Amino acid sequence: MPLDHRLTPEHEELRRTVEEFAHEVIAPKIGDLYERHEFPYEIVREMGRMGLFGLPFPEEYGGMGGDYLALGIALEELARVDSSVAITLEAAVSLGAMPVYRFGTEEQRRTWLPRLCSGELLGAFGLTEPEGGSDAGGTRTTAVRDGDEWVINGSKCFITNAGTDITGLVTVTAVTGRGADGRPQISSVIVPSGTPGFTVAPAYSKVGWNASDTRELSFDGVRVPAANLLGEEGRGYAQFLRILDEGRIAISALATGLAQGCVDESVKYAKERHAFGRPIGANQAIQFKIADMEMRAHMARVGWRDAASRLVAGEPFKREAAVAKLYSSTVAVDNAREATQIHGGYGFMNEYPVARMWRDSKILEIGEGTSEVQRMLIARELGL
Repeated sequence: MPLDHRLTPEHEELRRTVEEFAHEVIAPKIGDLYERHEFPYEIVREMGRMGLFGLPFPEEYGGMGGDYLALGIALEELARVDSSVAITLEAAVSLGAMPVYRFGTEEQRRTWLPRLCSGELLGAFGLTEPEGGSDAGGTRTTAVRDGDEWVINGSKCFITNAGTDITGLVTVTAVTGRGADGRPQISSVIVPSGTPGFTVAPAYSKVGWNASDTRELSFDGVRVPAANLLGEEGRGYAQFLRILDEGRIAISALATGLAQGCVDESVKYAKERHAFGRPIGANQAIQFKIADMEMRAHMARVGWRDAASRLVAGEPFKREAAVAKLYSSTVAVDNAREATQIHGGYGFMNEYPVARMWRDSKILEIGEGTSEVQRMLIARELGL
């Protein structure tokens, strides 16, 4: 049976609400914050009051009782205006709070989720390591059981939301033992911010996403209670493969928003900018560029909504999530390049949103699984 990707009245109301918030609250402020590499605390607080951080979580944990489709809708609308704000929400929900909800004990859920859903605290996900990258299974960080505690040593890199003033926890993957075959057993452990030995490095100097928080983390004899184990010991890597599958849908929605934002800005500019006595939008070369951009954004939207609908329906979605992430990230880069070209010299100026979009687009082909990894996943799902 074909999936219906049309929005329900509730989802459409959410879309309009976030669209209005993005244009009226984020758009006037984000350019200055981006240039100053400043985290948008007030915007994040407002998003918390709107319930965006709790969208896919049950009301009993302080959530909004929505689903992953609702989260994707919000991410797309935010990213049409700015990706730094969108990735802050995506990482906080998909990578920070979702592991606690999916794999946590009831006590862990009730301890953390209400504050994560309200935006009072942000969660982070410590998977990638300096020697790892795409080889996330080659974890070197260790967690050794010492009585009623885990002792953690190691480092993580490229961690979003890791060092803000409202970061509450980082869930860390670490080797907790060896199997009978000698292979490392990877588990997940919750490390609250401020735990002795847990050091957060200064924020990275990045090409894009300059109003989001990304840092390297180090763990030197960090002790946390044994009860901070998230899920079953030795199943941490498998758990986060599931989390990353879901996260790819969210990143695809974000990439679609960026691609659509490039269309929005290009249409606006093509109507306003005159050359040789008429708007540049009257030229077929510009019209065709923008038409192709719209086509790509539309098909990216179909892709992520298809994957999200399958997830919500409880159907297999791994292949569809990889396809959506691969396609949407590719077209986000393509649309950002074309939007910059349409704007000409002004597209190279930071005062124009397309300059931000051009800088922000490339990471979408790298983060949460590179384009090469997505192709590997798709091929594997096809039985190759």
